[in-house]
Amino acid sequence: MTDFTPISALVGGGFLGLAALILLKFNGRIAGISGVIGGVLQPTGDKDWRWLFLIGIMLGPLLATPFTERVDITLDASWALIISAGFLVGIGSSLGSGCTSGHGICGIGRLSPRSLVATLIFMVIAALVVFVMTHWLGA
Repeated sequence: MTDFTPISALVGGGFLGLAALILLKFNGRIAGISGVIGGVLQPTGDKDWRWLFLIGIMLGPLLATPFTERVDITLDASWALIISAGFLVGIGSSLGSGCTSGHGICGIGRLSPRSLVATLIFMVIAALVVFVMTHWLGA
């Protein structure tokens, strides 16, 4: 992303917050993606709303495409690195009792001290990883 646009970021963040609020208010559920996917992968449980949530996540960008400009995305990493990173994120979500969306959007929105600490840890670690990858490893 080369051109930060605060208006679109604010609108997008507002929609994320509104969606999380609606799910919590009307369904009593947290819109954390790791919990949603974890529930889908369980042998039993309430899967209907989870599948609808995942379908909505996939359909959202398709429905927004006519109203946005195209953004070209390139990944300069091997599939092994991408898959390894995904596993590490999954392990971290499990150890942290939630992911960035669960803690960062929903938890902070509910003024959860645990989510505030978790989000601060996510952000500090992310900044450190970017620093190490960029300045020490030259990636």
